[in-house]
Amino acid sequence: MNPAEKEHMIEALNKGIRLDGRKKDEFRPITIEVGTLSTAEGSAIVTCGETKVVAGIKMDVAKPYPDSQEDGVMMFSSEMLPLSNPNFEMGPPKIESIEVARVIDRGIREGHAMDTKKLCITPGELVWNVMVDVLPLNFDGNLIDIGGMAALTALYSAKMPKLENDKVVPGTKTEEGIPLNAMPLPVTVIKIGDNLIVDPTEAEMQNLDARLTIAVLEDGNLCAMQKGGNASLTVKDLNEMLDLAIAKSQELRQKVKAALGMA
Repeated sequence: MNPAEKEHMIEALNKGIRLDGRKKDEFRPITIEVGTLSTAEGSAIVTCGETKVVAGIKMDVAKPYPDSQEDGVMMFSSEMLPLSNPNFEMGPPKIESIEVARVIDRGIREGHAMDTKKLCITPGELVWNVMVDVLPLNFDGNLIDIGGMAALTALYSAKMPKLENDKVVPGTKTEEGIPLNAMPLPVTVIKIGDNLIVDPTEAEMQNLDARLTIAVLEDGNLCAMQKGGNASLTVKDLNEMLDLAIAKSQELRQKVKAALGMA
């Protein structure tokens, strides 16, 4: 954190202006590309300002977990690639990348986006395993929201591979999509001084006091939350953050639907 940079940032925010000229409740321009990875069952690249994230879906079959023998398996992973930002280093996944994967996973899982019962092939013996990888190609903040959009777009675009003798036929795709019921999206609101803003850049994230990521369903109901930062939040802060997240989730969801041809 740079105290002088933060003070300058707060002074601008108190006047309703961000350092890149946006309003406090404004996202950077967003573009979504679908089906960008030919080797994946589903994929998407979402660009928001200078942040660019790719999500890919791979599917395999495996034994179900002992406590959910009629449910398919969904797994998320994320990695902060050095090519996306000079501050990232090679090596095992850091706490930041683990948090990104877990928060995106939680929103989709707790929002019951996927019908895991329909991913069961033989109860107690064989189920589909859906693996979602989220990777930043260029990072300038807000990886959870952009990664969440990419993951959800990739899931909705995915086609299940062909199954023969209880084994996946490599390189094949059917016309059957992954059974999905909902479209929960994460929206992160950060607090700097007394100001609440969405879609934070890397510089804004480095100077935040508190952060709240909220996963929102299409009907406006909440399905998951994750707080970060050292500062506490008042009831007023929480109410304003929730209102912002609900409103912005509707905007983001329309962009996802438009990219998928669902709008």
